[in-house]
Amino acid sequence: MTLIIAAKVIWGLGIAAWYVIRHPYARQSRRVATLRQSDRVQERALLACASLGLFIIPLVYVATNAPRFANYPLSPVQAALGTLVFAGALWLFHRAHKDLGKHWSAVLEIREQHTLVRTGVYSRIRHPMYASFWLWAIAQALLLPNFIAGPAGLIGIGLLYFLRIGREEQLMLDTFGDEYRRYMSETKRIVPGVY
Repeated sequence: MTLIIAAKVIWGLGIAAWYVIRHPYARQSRRVATLRQSDRVQERALLACASLGLFIIPLVYVATNAPRFANYPLSPVQAALGTLVFAGALWLFHRAHKDLGKHWSAVLEIREQHTLVRTGVYSRIRHPMYASFWLWAIAQALLLPNFIAGPAGLIGIGLLYFLRIGREEQLMLDTFGDEYRRYMSETKRIVPGVY
C-alpha cells in the first residue's frame, strides 16, 4: 500500500469514527425538548460550509484524486503527524460529547433542563468541540497531499467558527448570565491558557 493510499484510508477511518462517536448523541439529543434556538437557516448554511470543507471536497479527492493539478508528494513525517493529530481530534471530540451528554446539539440551542457544563474537558476550555474540529482540519491538511482538498477543512471550520462563536457565547450569556461570565474568566475558548 502506498503512503498516499494509507493516508486516505486513515482519513476515511477518521470520518467513520467521527460518525460512530456522534451518532448516539445525535439520537439522544432529539429526545430532549428545545427551549431556545438560533436561526436554523443560518445554522444549516454554516454547517454546510464546514461539511463541504471537512467531508465533501476531501471525499472527492480521496475517491478520484481530483483535482490532480493540486497534488503534491506526501512525506512519511507529514502522514505520521496527520495520523497523530487526527487521533487527538477524535479523542477530544469523544470527550466533548461525553462531557456534554444530553446538552449536545449540532445547532445553537438551549434544551430543556439545560445546565452549564464545566467538568471534564470543559474545565479547561469552553469550546472543545470546535477545538476538535480545528485539529481534524489540521490533520486533513497533513494527510491529504492536495492544495485544495487538504486545507479545505481549515476554510470550512474557519467559516463556521468565526461566524458562529460570538453568537454562541451570547446565547450562553443570555441563558446563564453571571455563571457564564465567571466561566469565561476562568477558561479560554479553544486552546488552554492561550486562546
